[in-house]
Amino acid sequence: MPIHRQHVRTVKLFIIGTAMCGLLLLQLSSLYSCAEKPRRMSKMYYDFFDTVSYIVGYETDEQKFEENCAFAADMLGEYHMLYDIYYEYADINNIKTINKNAGVAPVVVDERIIDLLEYSIDMYYKTNGLFNIALGAVLSIWHDYREAAADARENGTEPAVPTMEELRAASLHCNINDIVIDRENSTVYLKDPEMSLDVGSVAKGYATEMTARALAERGVVNYALNIGGNVRTIGTKEDGGAWAAGIQNPDENADMPYVVRVGLEDMSLVTSGTYERYYMSNGVRYHHIINPNTLMPENDYLSVSILTDDSALGDVLSTAVFNMSYEEGSAFIEAYDGVEAFWIFADGTTAQSSGFSNYIIDGD
Repeated sequence: MPIHRQHVRTVKLFIIGTAMCGLLLLQLSSLYSCAEKPRRMSKMYYDFFDTVSYIVGYETDEQKFEENCAFAADMLGEYHMLYDIYYEYADINNIKTINKNAGVAPVVVDERIIDLLEYSIDMYYKTNGLFNIALGAVLSIWHDYREAAADARENGTEPAVPTMEELRAASLHCNINDIVIDRENSTVYLKDPEMSLDVGSVAKGYATEMTARALAERGVVNYALNIGGNVRTIGTKEDGGAWAAGIQNPDENADMPYVVRVGLEDMSLVTSGTYERYYMSNGVRYHHIINPNTLMPENDYLSVSILTDDSALGDVLSTAVFNMSYEEGSAFIEAYDGVEAFWIFADGTTAQSSGFSNYIIDGD
């Protein structure tokens, strides 16, 4: 609580007489005791990227927390609509609009779409094509087969798996160079009429990172965002301690829900795993992380987690490293400044990059 002008006058009066020193100390004590300690507050959302999201922060004023949450929610909501590949919205040209106009005409889009696409194209080359937003034609096939798997189970039949012929045919329409961006005119055009973009492996992390940065620019500290498992912290907790985040245990029957817990200060933890979006066919798990080279889901790992200061980068690298052998992925991460990784293999064993242990913590 600030010392208002009338409080200052009172203090001056007490200073006049030395006999009143005890009262002076008592007065000052009562003034500073009015300062309220920041409280932990949280808010849950179901509106962004088809997942559950949380915003947690420390504030003395609940209204201020609500205002910060409203600011973040507005940003995340806009990113959700802009990067949506399934639905269109009134007065908005989004990724679905671009896909619908493939081979037809350039689409005028918001600058935030161009920012995402240029970032994704850059990361395509940095990951040797193991992260590819142009893989939509292939990913849509796998999506349709996953959706059909539930009906097959209900009918007592074994879920089907895409043939390599149809996957290879679709892969002919996944050339990253067929994305034409005109930043001056703010347009995006897909040259191949059978091409489609799928930004599912980056959109959530990118939106989380941009929102966290905007909050920090507003002066927000001691906050954490958990947008569908993409964790991004802004500063520390109120007491100066690190935020705790856990890497989920893929074994739902395990006693411990987390395999390991890490402390985050202005950092992000992102995990790509096989234990949520998948279906089984003839004893094989077919999940949603598709290797652009084999056009198939790889089953070397149950999850790959990335620890870095950028949630967008974490999203990209968790996908790319998942599609690398452990030897390739380990070398890739060790050569990447400011990035650590944690692997959970198909048999439940784990591995970590050389600096990951520096972030491991115990307790809450």
